[in-house]
Amino acid sequence: MGQIEWAMWANEQALAAGLSECARPGRPVGAARAGAGRLLRGAAGVFVCLLEYPRSRRKKGSTMERCGQRYMTTVLKAFGPFTRNYYVRAILHAALAVPAGFLLSTILGTVCLGIASGIYLLAAVRGEEWRPIEQKPRARPHVGDTIKQPPSNPPPRPPADARKRPPAEPGG
Repeated sequence: MGQIEWAMWANEQALAAGLSECARPGRPVGAARAGAGRLLRGAAGVFVCLLEYPRSRRKKGSTMERCGQRYMTTVLKAFGPFTRNYYVRAILHAALAVPAGFLLSTILGTVCLGIASGIYLLAAVRGEEWRPIEQKPRARPHVGDTIKQPPSNPPPRPPADARKRPPAEPGG
């Protein structure tokens, strides 16, 4: 049995946390002081979603790419070791989870980010890192390879008796 790739679980957990932070309910009456905090939590949720949307390539087997992932993959590849290293992600998610603990409406996202931070730390300790899913270029067939040589022998034919046509019916 193969080893568990912990980063895959952390990615799903952090994406759920980001979506939870983005899709929070509307502001209740009398909560003007918490408006700025909620705005910051929404921005943090969007940031986490953008960071976690591209999946990492698995060590063995195939990885299913998310729809439109390749556009964010190029952005994450541009930041190099900051997005590839899971220690950085663990610290980032833990830092984003601390202020969210002060708002009751974001407690679900806070718990999810805390769990994702712990799983990313475990993945980093086990030596995992983010690797982009890159499509293998398709090998185009050469024109000379697609044209086959004509057969050198004629096709087999049935015996001469079988090739004779049946006699025509009388009166027809």
